[in-house]
Amino acid sequence: MAGTALIIDDDADVALSARLLLRPMFANVVVAHDPAALPALMTAHDPDVILLDMNFARGQSSGAEGFKALEVIRARDPNAVVVVITAYGGVNIAVEAMKRGATDFVTKPWDNERLVATVTTAAALRASRREATVAEAKVAEVTNARPDSPLLGSSPAMRSILALIDRVAPTDANVLVLGENGTGKELIARELHARSKRAGKPFLSVDLGAVAESLFDSELFGHVKGAFTDARTDRIGRFQAADGGTLFLDEIGNLPLNLQPKLLTALEQRRVTPVGSNRDVGFDVRVIAATNMSAAALADERRFRPDLLFRLNTVEILLPPLRERAADVPLLLRHYLALYARKYGKPLPDLPEALAARLATYDWPGNVRALRHAAERAVILATGARFGDDDFPLPQRAPLVAVAAPTPAETDMNLERSERRIIERALQKHAWNISTAANELGLTRASLYRRMEKHGL
Repeated sequence: MAGTALIIDDDADVALSARLLLRPMFANVVVAHDPAALPALMTAHDPDVILLDMNFARGQSSGAEGFKALEVIRARDPNAVVVVITAYGGVNIAVEAMKRGATDFVTKPWDNERLVATVTTAAALRASRREATVAEAKVAEVTNARPDSPLLGSSPAMRSILALIDRVAPTDANVLVLGENGTGKELIARELHARSKRAGKPFLSVDLGAVAESLFDSELFGHVKGAFTDARTDRIGRFQAADGGTLFLDEIGNLPLNLQPKLLTALEQRRVTPVGSNRDVGFDVRVIAATNMSAAALADERRFRPDLLFRLNTVEILLPPLRERAADVPLLLRHYLALYARKYGKPLPDLPEALAARLATYDWPGNVRALRHAAERAVILATGARFGDDDFPLPQRAPLVAVAAPTPAETDMNLERSERRIIERALQKHAWNISTAANELGLTRASLYRRMEKHGL
């Protein structure tokens, strides 16, 4: 085993005995006889396990010196793992030490197997704490950053949504955000988190449409080392990683029906059991879910469990498509044009009012995401001092044509065959560009790949 064990005991013979016993388990076993050396030794070695005697002065049996040393250890490293050593009959001292933060205890004279087992368990706990700390730091660093796409809009629809966010954000109510692809559902979730009491804790997003069924438990609940072939280390799941903060479950409508009971159980019990473990772990998260499915589709019990829906939609926010809030288009355009001008270090051409008004009448089938991409392209390719129509070559709607008699395929109501035809038609239309076809179908790339495999495409 790699790492360091630190032994603090005034009895040289006891310390040597422990060192010889633990030497095969650790790359480094450090011995000290005075607890005053603890701060320097902890800084120098960052020990995985500390074995701490509770009495040092001759004739002492109160454990006062050990308690003081334990305070020093905990102050320097709250995640330190300490196994206290007490004389036979000093169980009360050991129990008090554990109340003050010690992990476990052994009594002198100890049983060698008992000591090895105790230290092994303590070292594993230390490794788990380190991994959790690193994971939480990464989550906080990556997910707490405010996005460069703030919630913008002064249309009546957006004013209504922002007012609803003001009322809901300070609570812990679960929220379900409905809206087409590209409307900004994750922005709503981030805004709810930023205005909540959990703002200083992690905001973690998971795309349920992109999580393979076989990895669902591991991804959300975590796993322990050896739980399956590729489980080389313990891993905390998304619920634990977001503990204290907000967990955003995107594409909740794509969660297969057979996995929905697992999510429901976790939300009801507020506990998860990592794959391969026999111990459950509690969590404290606020759940915000989102889907591009309509409320009517979610209400279909063949696609979504009603009890899970009730658990998720304490408050429901319906985010309208951009075509229904055209008044927000000029504001969004100017924001993204300025954003990409700064990003690429280019001068920002003027956006004429007439052009902004014409762009506001466009349907924007990809919603805010499509508008953002259009703004980025315009900044990159623009050459003049003012933006022109040519800088925004948006696809036009196809002209109306006479309705022909339905073909046999169009009258075929079999769901499986119809799904295959629609997917194949979208792929052909976009020259088998997966991203573009997935966007038009309202799916993630992962969801489209799964359906392609299902239908042999």
